[in-house]
Amino acid sequence: MRGAVVRNCVVAGVNGAITLTLLLIAPLGLAAVITNTALITASTLVVGIAADGVVRWLGPARSPSGRFSAPSALDSVDRSRPPSN
Repeated sequence: MRGAVVRNCVVAGVNGAITLTLLLIAPLGLAAVITNTALITASTLVVGIAADGVVRWLGPARSPSGRFSAPSALDSVDRSRPPSN
């Protein structure tokens, strides 16, 4: 979890730095450059966190110990009927 937050912050920072560089070249006022850079950095961070949530939601289930839970042979047993002999 902590690694994902660091990765998202680094990606947002790099994206903000690229945006700042490009906007400083354009003939805009300083307030517009700072505002746009801050908004793009924040939106990159939010989208990165949301994407991590989607990946976590789509990923395999984990047991409470943090390990992947493998399906057992008992998972396919139909317990709604009594066993047939």
